[in-house]
Amino acid sequence: MADLLTEKKSKRLVALDVFRGATIALMITVNNPGSWAHIYAPLKHAEWFGCTPTDLVFPFFLFIVGVAMWISFNKFNHQLTPAAGKKILRRTILIFLIGLGLNMLRPVDSFAEIFTKLRILGVLQRIALCYGVASVMVLILDKKTVFRVAGGMLFFYWLLLAATGGYELESTLARKFDLWILGANHVYHGYGVPFDPEGFVSTIPAIVTVIFGYFTGSLITAEPDRKILVKNMIGRGILFAAGGWLWGLFFPIGKPIWTSSYVLYTGGLAMIVLGIAILFIDIMGYKKWTKPFVVFGANPLFIFVLSGLVAKTLVYLFRWKDAAGNVVTLKGWLYTHVFVPLANGSPINGSLLFALTLIVIYWLICDVLYKKKIFIKI
Repeated sequence: MADLLTEKKSKRLVALDVFRGATIALMITVNNPGSWAHIYAPLKHAEWFGCTPTDLVFPFFLFIVGVAMWISFNKFNHQLTPAAGKKILRRTILIFLIGLGLNMLRPVDSFAEIFTKLRILGVLQRIALCYGVASVMVLILDKKTVFRVAGGMLFFYWLLLAATGGYELESTLARKFDLWILGANHVYHGYGVPFDPEGFVSTIPAIVTVIFGYFTGSLITAEPDRKILVKNMIGRGILFAAGGWLWGLFFPIGKPIWTSSYVLYTGGLAMIVLGIAILFIDIMGYKKWTKPFVVFGANPLFIFVLSGLVAKTLVYLFRWKDAAGNVVTLKGWLYTHVFVPLANGSPINGSLLFALTLIVIYWLICDVLYKKKIFIKI
């Protein structure tokens, strides 16, 4: 991801780096508890409808992808040139394939099962698809047309789901379409039934989340007065978040099917949070505490992929059977025998301590890369 620079003189807005770093750090934290049975409520996703702090993480990341796109596409004059098209296609395919590769890392009974029961979609795959489609949209359409198309996508998605089964898990088109296209063996099974929260249909509104970030990036570079910028960002963010909340009375806010109300609500909150960050960090100058997040945000996709590899290694690669014949994973053993005792026997604190320990390890890796000026672009 390109350096997040602002203004014509290329002065860095530190708040953008902090926003990105804090988002990826929280993303990894909520994905890596010591035990999924013991998690503090704010670190859980809403079961279906609703929005917890954890439900803000993924849309915030897509939002900052959009901001980075605006900066990155400056060198192409925001036109779909052959060079821009090549870059978009390469990154889209690469990120998608990395996500697919991570999905292959799981215990199977045979080599063929790697493919016959392979989940096709996932977090990285959604990032890839949203980046790819949003990039083409903003480079081939003028600004007003993008706004109209983005709004039409959200409205169309609402009508589409309402007309084809509604918004509940069992009946929603967001589930039925993936089952029809991919089959039950190739979608996520964590909801008790085959359903992919990163499915194809729900990617339609998620693309708009990236567009939110893209035009926030344009707002940032167009307004040289940062105080006015913050005022505009927070004001617009409040309007979008309020609009999303009101829409949620009819089309409930929910991450699993990425409802249109969820797009407006989380996009508005992202603008508010980023605006407040710019106020405190770049205008008022409170920067001393920001370095850990800046370091984390320097290699965001790399460290996210690494965290996925480590998580799968701890669960799938290192496992054995105990005296009773039960399968024990290295992660489970560490949680039970190391982190819960360190947390004075508290399962939930031990679970959080496990996640925070991983975050410290990943930060140390990021810090080494940052000091050596190594930025791994995916």
